[in-house]
Amino acid sequence: MINFAQAIRLHQPRRFDFGAGSAAQVGDWATTAGFARVLVLTSPSVAGMVERLALPGQVTVWAGVQPEPDTANLAAAIDMAKAVDPDLIVGFGGGSVMDVAKLVTVLRGGVALADVIGPNRVTGRLNALALVPTTAGTGSEAGIRALVTDAATLNKVAVESPYMLADMVALDPDLTMSVPPAVTAATGIDAMAHCVEAFTNRKAHPLIDNYARMGFSLVARYLPRAVADGTDAEARAALLLASYYGGICLGPVNTAAGHALAYPLGTRLKLPHGLANAVIFPHVLAFNLPVAAAKTAEIAAALGVRAESEAALLETSSAWCRALRVEMRLSALGADEAQLRPWAREAHAIRRLMDNNPRDMSEAEVLAIYHAAF
Repeated sequence: MINFAQAIRLHQPRRFDFGAGSAAQVGDWATTAGFARVLVLTSPSVAGMVERLALPGQVTVWAGVQPEPDTANLAAAIDMAKAVDPDLIVGFGGGSVMDVAKLVTVLRGGVALADVIGPNRVTGRLNALALVPTTAGTGSEAGIRALVTDAATLNKVAVESPYMLADMVALDPDLTMSVPPAVTAATGIDAMAHCVEAFTNRKAHPLIDNYARMGFSLVARYLPRAVADGTDAEARAALLLASYYGGICLGPVNTAAGHALAYPLGTRLKLPHGLANAVIFPHVLAFNLPVAAAKTAEIAAALGVRAESEAALLETSSAWCRALRVEMRLSALGADEAQLRPWAREAHAIRRLMDNNPRDMSEAEVLAIYHAAF
């Protein structure tokens, strides 16, 4: 039974601009606010588009954020922020860039990462924060959580705090037009996974369910179009919105087993986050069917796949992903079969996500999914 009175707390950015050309609104907002020293954290692949933000004042661009950044990379970004002493930090890029921008905002005053891991342990921040995604996948711009890989253990650690909420977000589909088809596909499936894992979650809530429905429906309809034609403006805009909806889902509900299984593929196999989630997505979707039949039927209907059994759902949802030219075999992505057992042990231990899954998943069942994906 749906409990509409179930308590929930939803954080959203203080200002939200959406649409073609909206990146320039960051500069307009920053000018009005009187920011004089701006630090843009970004990655080499998109650094050339920073000028579209039309930023005022003294602007420093640091294009050193790495894919799947670790604590050493974070430390380098913090050092840059200490040198610049910005009154505004802009995270301009994919989810990794935006997560680093959030963390730098709350850590550059001398706070140790180890002291703020987990929820609500941050006590303040020193600058304003703007987030501008250049891919449609993580939805990091929408929420108050950031992840980074511990360089010593290779485990993902998460910080969650309202102090990491963006003051300003701009979703500009023009920034995503040049994203290659393979990245478009993987990040789009990641956005869908955020929505699906929140929708079928043990912590599912009717308010979040509706964001999730809008999100996975938009991905199902528009991701094939964006992969086929990267200049499809309607599809690009729809996917950015779907990614944002997925980010809203992450806050009060979060993901579940799918992301837990994907994390070792990112930290150990060095797969991009979106691709790691794409490989796992059909397997966990099918695994959860017996305990989330009604909601899974909605997801299957949006995708146009069969859901009369776990086997049928796995086969047809995997085919949906492959039709987007996503490589779904771990063996073809550099994995060795001997690595699967320690990965399964690691994924099963990520209880902050595994405990959200609607169906209990043993370590043996995690291993079985890795073998099936191999």
